[in-house]
Amino acid sequence: MRLAKDGYHTIMLSTTDHDVPNTFSNGFDKYSDFKMLFNGRKATLASCRDNVMGRTVAIKTLKEQFKNNVDDRRRFLREARVTAQLAHTNTIPVYEIGCDDKGCLFFTMKLLLGEDLYDVIKRVIGRDPVAVENYPITEFLEVFLQVCQAVGFAHAHGVVHRDLKPENVWLGHFGEVVLLDWGVSKVWGLADPPWEPGDFDTGRIDEPVDRVQLRTLTRSGQLPGTPLYMSPEQILGHKGIDERSDIFSLGVMLYELMTLKEPFHGATVRQTFDQIIHDDPISPIERAPDRHIPEWIVPIIMKAISKEPSDRYQSVPDLIDAIRDGMDISIEETD
Repeated sequence: MRLAKDGYHTIMLSTTDHDVPNTFSNGFDKYSDFKMLFNGRKATLASCRDNVMGRTVAIKTLKEQFKNNVDDRRRFLREARVTAQLAHTNTIPVYEIGCDDKGCLFFTMKLLLGEDLYDVIKRVIGRDPVAVENYPITEFLEVFLQVCQAVGFAHAHGVVHRDLKPENVWLGHFGEVVLLDWGVSKVWGLADPPWEPGDFDTGRIDEPVDRVQLRTLTRSGQLPGTPLYMSPEQILGHKGIDERSDIFSLGVMLYELMTLKEPFHGATVRQTFDQIIHDDPISPIERAPDRHIPEWIVPIIMKAISKEPSDRYQSVPDLIDAIRDGMDISIEETD
């Protein structure tokens, strides 16, 4: 058994990507009252009633046309198993993996009602009074720190998320902050194959794309990630992607939470990549002077999104400590 940092067990490819046994039973007929929540390209998310446990759960199911695709099955099972093995306050509990009555893989998990972080950002941008009141900069920082705790916990288990973005952060109605979508995560034993700049799911790299596409395009093969949040080394296809790539994505997210704008955004995927690799973003305070961004957060953001991994925070706990120190100093100055 391989140990990660501080004695944590490493989550390995051998425990996440293997297919389900040919002969296993999970009793799919115990589920009823299915209600669609989200119809994705390759999977659906629904709520349903678990009549054995007597509770309503969420069920994610691989669509029938992909049920025999080896790569889709591996990614789906990896998401379920990594999430299940990362039992943390800021990850969602997974209850069961199985096959439905059509032979499609599914997994069930806690049903969490709420909205994703990007929906909140959009409502703040739109001056929704409830969102503006509930999510000042200080609250965004608290949410961000909880996301960091989930990421740091994953890193301690040898897992790199590789697709950190506000859309993958779920905010529950009672203060829950949950980091989702571990389907393209890198676990121990997963290689980083080289790639050639090509097409994402909906178009070529040089075709004009809008903000929504830049936020949602995800390639799960050679180049996992979403353009707006990818690190330079992800884009360049460097081998040995490590925790510092996630730290870059966290820095991009923190910049956006402070300014309500992305630090890198081109008219095409290639232009966006060029900015990430070569350009320094405008200072957050200059980018959004009306947001009253505290000065102490600026060097933290800029360090997190440094081009070279060695210039960033070397661990998520270091990033957390820097933010908490800044918050403490800010409180002392106002006393």
